Amino acid sequence: MAEIIGVSALNTYVRSLLEGNEALQDIAIKGEISNFNRNYKSGHCYFSIKDAKASVRVVMFRTAAERLAFRPENGMAVVARGRVTLYERDGTYQMNAEYLFPDGVGAAQMAFEQLRARLEAEGLFDPQYKKPLPRMPGKIGLVTSKTGAALQDILQVAQRRCPLAQFVLAPVLVQGDKAPAGIVRAVKILDEMEDVELILIARGGGSAEDLWVFNAEEVARAVYLAATPVLSAIGHETDFTILDFVADARAPTPSAAAEMALPDMSQEMAKTMHAFVYIANNIQFRIDSWYNVLQRHRQDLQRYSPQNKARNYAKYLKEAGRRAQRAARQALAAKQGQLQTAAALAAGLNPYAVLARGYSVATAGGKPLHSVAQVAPGADVRLVLPDGKLKCKVLEKTEERMVP
Repeated sequence: MAEIIGVSALNTYVRSLLEGNEALQDIAIKGEISNFNRNYKSGHCYFSIKDAKASVRVVMFRTAAERLAFRPENGMAVVARGRVTLYERDGTYQMNAEYLFPDGVGAAQMAFEQLRARLEAEGLFDPQYKKPLPRMPGKIGLVTSKTGAALQDILQVAQRRCPLAQFVLAPVLVQGDKAPAGIVRAVKILDEMEDVELILIARGGGSAEDLWVFNAEEVARAVYLAATPVLSAIGHETDFTILDFVADARAPTPSAAAEMALPDMSQEMAKTMHAFVYIANNIQFRIDSWYNVLQRHRQDLQRYSPQNKARNYAKYLKEAGRRAQRAARQALAAKQGQLQTAAALAAGLNPYAVLARGYSVATAGGKPLHSVAQVAPGADVRLVLPDGKLKCKVLEKTEERMVP
């Protein structure tokens, strides 16, 4: 007789059978979405995937739903990857989807456009948040495959342009389901390194499916939140991913990214030498100019120095002394001439000189006689002669005009 068990025990047993089957723990199915519903409180997504003959219930929990790069819609062809389990309460089996991808080029492009529009609306592409690339980065963090051609292209360009460039390689998978998580982890590790001044995310060319990992929303948000400038170099020039829009700068190829990130040292050396010559010439010109100014100041100093002024004043005083001596001699000679003339004149007016020529001076009563009218006969008169005096008496007076 069969063992009697409860419904819950049956469901638990069946669930253990399903979850114990390894083939059902990592399985991918494809079909169309139907009855899509997203619980805005919990963030979980509930829907079915169906084909022409059957359908299966699918649940996508919030952590997985947040990684969606597109907005699922009813009727959309998708590929779901996850594990099969049983929802014990209802006794129905379902898939717990970890990843969900559009199936087909049209759906993939639609998912790309949806994600791009949503992130752009959030401001992740806004130019005001773009950080400038360092002109001469001391160390560059590389997020790429360690075996890919992109790494070799970057290193070859670096060896040619800037042999002293330093790199820190954070090797990652660049395609596949596990690639986005690895890229996010590598960006965060490099961003926390103080000496890394630029993060370069690179991958060589490939199909749209190969490059799809760089459209992952978690990669875009990690790059947006990085404090270190990020340069994207994914695929070829015509390839565009969400990463290109959110990165601080985009290069068309990994080789071009290396040229953007690293200066050409030969050109830099030429610029440095040109600047050196310009500075040297400018310094020499300034030295010559200031030397000329110094010479003018030196001449002015000699011209206006106290010593020169003293020497000039000494010359002036010496010359003035000579002029004063000449003027004194001339003045003395003139005065001597005047004195001689005055002496001669005085000598001519000396009454005693007149007496020496035979004349005498007559006085009466102590007064000189100028006229006979001053005396009468019998008056006493004194005569002064050159060699003595005579006392005379007037015997007779005759008036006769002797001077015209």
